[in-house]
Amino acid sequence: MEKEIRHRFSEGIAREALNRFHGDCLHEIGGFESFMFRFSRDGTDLVLRLSHTLRRTRDMILGEVLWIRYLAKNGVSVADAVPSASGELVEEIPDGAGGSFLATAFRFVQGQTPWQYGWNGEFFAGWGELVGRMHRLAGSYRPARRLRPSWNSPSLGGDIRRMIPPDQERVLARYDGLMELSRALPVSEDCYGLVHYDAHGGNMLVGDNGAITLFDFDDCCHGWFSADIAIVLFYAVVNRPDPCSAATGFLEPFLSGYSRENSLPAWWLGTIPLFLSIREMDLYAVIHRSMDLNDLDPWCAAFMEGRRERLEAGKPFLDMDFSGFAGFLTP
Repeated sequence: MEKEIRHRFSEGIAREALNRFHGDCLHEIGGFESFMFRFSRDGTDLVLRLSHTLRRTRDMILGEVLWIRYLAKNGVSVADAVPSASGELVEEIPDGAGGSFLATAFRFVQGQTPWQYGWNGEFFAGWGELVGRMHRLAGSYRPARRLRPSWNSPSLGGDIRRMIPPDQERVLARYDGLMELSRALPVSEDCYGLVHYDAHGGNMLVGDNGAITLFDFDDCCHGWFSADIAIVLFYAVVNRPDPCSAATGFLEPFLSGYSRENSLPAWWLGTIPLFLSIREMDLYAVIHRSMDLNDLDPWCAAFMEGRRERLEAGKPFLDMDFSGFAGFLTP
């Protein structure tokens, strides 16, 4: 979280947000880019999120919650958005310094993490079905206004060229090359639409019946479906001792489940290495922006070990041929 946002936050902001949703019993539950709280209203547990206009506009937040409500209405298991006491999906609370905190509330999700439930092929197939269903619905989603940005908009996560130190010229050149490749890809309803863009295992919980509920749509944006799949794959294998083997074990059931819900031409598999490298670069930049490189947690430290050298050398995130998975998608 940006230091300036933390500086502007106060208990009074949280109390005002809670009042607007007519809640009680506020308990902080963490959050990386926003303040997150658990509260109750009329005996129902909900989650309160406080974002800030320094990183998201009110329209962007509204676009996110309208997309969530559309998915929920059409049978996708997501943590649905809940209106405030006055019927607003986004409540704006001035911070006294020229900006505002943006309060939204969501259904509280109960369940196990994927690792607790069972990190196996059956779960991966269900995960694929969930992502495929969202992609199919994205093709028919027609909001009155386009409120969410494109995947490469600086408004989503900051300007990567400003986040990576300027002396890392070869890393920046690698980034520019990846962006150039992405600009050559086609954009149409069957391959491009509103996507979650962060549907990893940490943003979901699994019920006793195996139903997966997805949450944290803060990064949702207009992007390629294959990029959304690549991001899921990235976090499923990053920091694994044998990531290529892990990728094979993951993709086969995941794509099998995905194809039951959405038709994606198999040639898009050829774009996955590109999108894996873009996500690798994104994470590398975010760690530079938001963390102390001399005091990283074990997961981030493992990711950053030798990462600059890999990026400078132009090495693929996964050195493997994805064409072997073509049978799981549309010819």
